Amino acid sequence: MQISNLTTHISHLVCIFAPEMTTFFFNALIILTSFCAMEAVAWLSHKFLMHGLLWKVHQDHHTGSPHKLQHNDSFFLIFAIPSWLFIMFGVMDGADYKMYIGIGITLYGIAYFFVHEVVIHQRLKFFSRTKNRYLLALRRAHKVHHKHLGKEDGECFGMLFVPKKYFNQVTNSLFEK
Repeated sequence: MQISNLTTHISHLVCIFAPEMTTFFFNALIILTSFCAMEAVAWLSHKFLMHGLLWKVHQDHHTGSPHKLQHNDSFFLIFAIPSWLFIMFGVMDGADYKMYIGIGITLYGIAYFFVHEVVIHQRLKFFSRTKNRYLLALRRAHKVHHKHLGKEDGECFGMLFVPKKYFNQVTNSLFEK
């Protein structure tokens, strides 16, 4: 008798909490998918906009600038405006899926800033002595990207995805030491 009461209580709890759990996981999936999709958006915008039509804005990032802020820093708007609009329209429509897309884009923007400005270019000196293979491979791939001072012949346009060959190079250099 007690087992049937227990299963009845569990089934009532599942009925009560399952819709919320399903919604939570669905929204988390939207955020994760949006975040991951932004790596492709970043790659495409970097290769075809920054190293194409908008090279004059991006150029000071490759050739250097005596100023703390570069013209290139204005590219954050490419991510910030759509993120803001998705969140705003999502909230206006009752916190629907658009809001979660905007959150995913925002989280990618935060990760992009952290990885690009702090880890790679070390505008803030937090990870200057890291031995983390991923971070070292990421730096190496970005260094290869920056060896080209012109807009042509570039490579490694992404931010968070690192081609395997840079992991191999980092691993080999760590074992040589």
